[in-house]
Amino acid sequence: MREELAGFTIGVTADRRRDELAALLERRGARVVLAPALRIVPLSDDTELREATRACLDQPPDILMANTGIGMRGWLEAAEGWGLAEPLRSVLASSYVVARGPKARGAIRAAGLHDQWSPASESCDEVVDHLRRRGVAGQVIAMQLHGERQPECTLALEAAGATVIEVPVYRWAPPSDPAPLHRLIDLIAGRLVDAVTFTSAPAAEALLRAAGDRTDALLTAFRNDVLASCVGAVTAEPLLRRGVPVSAPSRARLGALVRTIVDELPRRTVTFKAGGHLLTLRGHAAVIDGELRPLAPAPMAVLRALAQSPGRVLSRTALLRTLPRGADEHAVEMAVARLRAGLRAPRVVQTVVKRGYRLRVD
Repeated sequence: MREELAGFTIGVTADRRRDELAALLERRGARVVLAPALRIVPLSDDTELREATRACLDQPPDILMANTGIGMRGWLEAAEGWGLAEPLRSVLASSYVVARGPKARGAIRAAGLHDQWSPASESCDEVVDHLRRRGVAGQVIAMQLHGERQPECTLALEAAGATVIEVPVYRWAPPSDPAPLHRLIDLIAGRLVDAVTFTSAPAAEALLRAAGDRTDALLTAFRNDVLASCVGAVTAEPLLRRGVPVSAPSRARLGALVRTIVDELPRRTVTFKAGGHLLTLRGHAAVIDGELRPLAPAPMAVLRALAQSPGRVLSRTALLRTLPRGADEHAVEMAVARLRAGLRAPRVVQTVVKRGYRLRVD
């Protein structure tokens, strides 16, 4: 198939650039579930940012730690509104500038400043290690925050003798409408999505926080069936700490993130022969003899259960356990009927009288 992700369902937890990411996935055939885990809220009260800016003018920083492109742009735009843009650029121009990633580097250069170093991993820990090796005792560091405070970085630099000015430019807040996020949590726990994308570590934390008493079910799904796909190593940290395997590109870009999903998801498919046909199971669809056949959750669940042991008979009671709660044995019969109709290949699923159903492998 030309559309590499046809038949797969992918959750998108990003807020900013979510439409861009969704378009990249849909262009490759994926079904996308949009469920922002967080939203970026510009500081409505600029008191803290103005105080941090004044502190930088009073104590010109020896080092500028630029964490994000949107944050650096927002800081300089706010300074422009206060008539402080030129004085701020002047003091920052004399600083040793560390750009944590390419977006921060782009914002620095767009402002006419020059960056001296960037970490290969784009992680705060690598920046701190670099600065401590370089020596920060007695120096002032302006740390443009990445949404939330980074106390571990601040404390490590202060312990090395630096004075740290934290510069808050924006903060994270829960989504305006939490319903899509809770729906995505249900889909993950029910294995009704094949992958979930994360473009920030706070979004991963927010998803797990929103899961509440379903957190264990969510983590189990991620560890066994649902691909957690992160834009980079920093984003992956909250999941890795909880034992979740993740896929992440070597370069933190949306295009690279999509390519890793294109590489990974098709490798997770199950292919087998039944009733004289070649079948491949893909998320919410089956590919039969090269033709994609989308299926509803119930018939897809039955097909997956039967495909675990082609040729083995599964009773109605066993198949009932694969269906949503509240279903009865009649629902199994309906799911099998819908499966046969959806595949358009009636010989694939065989009824074994008084015993149940199996995939025909002879």
